[in-house]
Amino acid sequence: MNAKKTKKIVVLATGGTIAGLASDAARPHHYSAAQVGVADLLQGQAFEGVELLSEQVAQIDSKDMSFAIWQNLLGRVAHWLAHEDVQGVVITHGTDTLEETAYFLQTVLQPIKPVALTCAMLPANARDSDGPGNLKDALAWVQQPDATGVAVVCASHVHAGLGIQKSHSHQRNPFTSQVNVVHPAHLAVPSVAKVLVCQQWPRVELVFNHVGADGRHVRSLMAHDAPQGWVVAGTGNGTLHHQLEAALLDAHKQGVFVLRASRCAQGGVQSRVADVLPHAGSLTAVQARVALQLHLMAQST
Repeated sequence: MNAKKTKKIVVLATGGTIAGLASDAARPHHYSAAQVGVADLLQGQAFEGVELLSEQVAQIDSKDMSFAIWQNLLGRVAHWLAHEDVQGVVITHGTDTLEETAYFLQTVLQPIKPVALTCAMLPANARDSDGPGNLKDALAWVQQPDATGVAVVCASHVHAGLGIQKSHSHQRNPFTSQVNVVHPAHLAVPSVAKVLVCQQWPRVELVFNHVGADGRHVRSLMAHDAPQGWVVAGTGNGTLHHQLEAALLDAHKQGVFVLRASRCAQGGVQSRVADVLPHAGSLTAVQARVALQLHLMAQST
């Protein structure tokens, strides 16, 4: 081993488009995700004075991300960050659920060392694949002296892990982010150890407010298969159709935690004097769902 390589960066691969292959490189949008292993992704990636270590944590399309993979990923990130000679961690991930994974890791770990999630919108064998460039940028970012916490590095942009949202389905820079996003103070966060041993994650359902939202889905589940929590993506400032609101208030009275978010891409929800149901601040609806799951986990015995 080269004695000059005193710092290490660990790359944890989970699959995604960055590891995808198209059957015809001239038609890159027709591809299968999660085909290329991490060793091949790292071909040609090198930085002076840095040793790259890698693990294949999962090999999936991120639409199929699971709680079990999250637990495995959390454990491996925590393991490597605890090594004094590890400068940072890079995670390759699909774009579809990346905002949820980034929020989960930042909220539970709150790492001082940098953790960069990176991705691609074109498969690895596309003629102009964006994967290698994004991976190079992520590896460079975790080496920056002021880099800290979980971030998403994509298309020459660095987004904070808490505020990230996929807002475009196919352009090379699919993400937007909000600044100064924080985990809601009224929601507890479990320890890393508690997350790692959790065998049954709290079930939280997600429902949207819309024209004619009559609440029947909420009432049906509450009557026959009640979840432990609801997140509702309200219109505007978390507002709800009166019938949907009535159904959720009934669920609240039955002891089920109901959390309001906004279906708007920016801004989130602000408090009002007459609020009964708590809100998730500026979190997106899917991140609010993760936040509520973690809260319920932290409160469990």
